[in-house]
Amino acid sequence: MGKILIIVGAVLVIVGVIMHFVPRLPFPGKLPGDLVIDKGNFKMYVPITTSILLSLILTLVLWLIQKGKQ
Repeated sequence: MGKILIIVGAVLVIVGVIMHFVPRLPFPGKLPGDLVIDKGNFKMYVPITTSILLSLILTLVLWLIQKGKQ
């Protein structure tokens, strides 16, 4: 359990550093395929591409953790 927390913490630190030093990175929420509907005082945001990307990243991380336990 401790190993998993260390890995998750390291991944969060790396993502935080990347997001801090690369402010123009189109992530999260501004990727092509994310829908924004803005009409008057109604705004709806549907992050389709961001959700797919996050799902792929989390699947890869969990697969690597599972592979490391074997």
